[in-house]
Amino acid sequence: MAVSCAAMHAYFDWIEHTGLSLWVREDSLWAFPIVLIFHTVGLAFLVGANVALNARMLGMARGVPLTAMLPFFQVMWLGFWVNAVSGVLLLAAYPTKALTNPLFYVKLTLIAIALVHAEWLRAHILKQPTAGGPHTTGTIRMLSAAALFCWFAAVTSGRLLAYTYTYLMANDAR
Repeated sequence: MAVSCAAMHAYFDWIEHTGLSLWVREDSLWAFPIVLIFHTVGLAFLVGANVALNARMLGMARGVPLTAMLPFFQVMWLGFWVNAVSGVLLLAAYPTKALTNPLFYVKLTLIAIALVHAEWLRAHILKQPTAGGPHTTGTIRMLSAAALFCWFAAVTSGRLLAYTYTYLMANDAR
């Protein structure tokens, strides 16, 4: 059963008029900028930890044992949850802007792919019996390079969301 555009925009309009949406977008001078700052800081922790891990898998800092990189996963997940909460708040502020933009779905898909890779990488490091962790293979290096590309593309698509929307608010779509 297909949902009509009118029904979707009515739902977006409803979200845009909730107390949370109004507070983030209009009622508080500081809410939107503070949420955006948290989203940026969460992004730095999430992507930064992943870049360090994937760079290590690509052969940089070879003197650092891979098992010593395991605490980076805690930093990564802290950044992820900060981004999840702040992202929901940003989405609540402008649901039509995000949910009608294909780049939003590209961004979420790339993040999901990169996170699946990160968890696979963590499991791969943990299952190795040596204190230094696994040696990197050509496959691991290729997947780490692909994960770095996913993060680059996710950050780029997220940034482009500010400039590529068709409708800012549900009323604009009518």
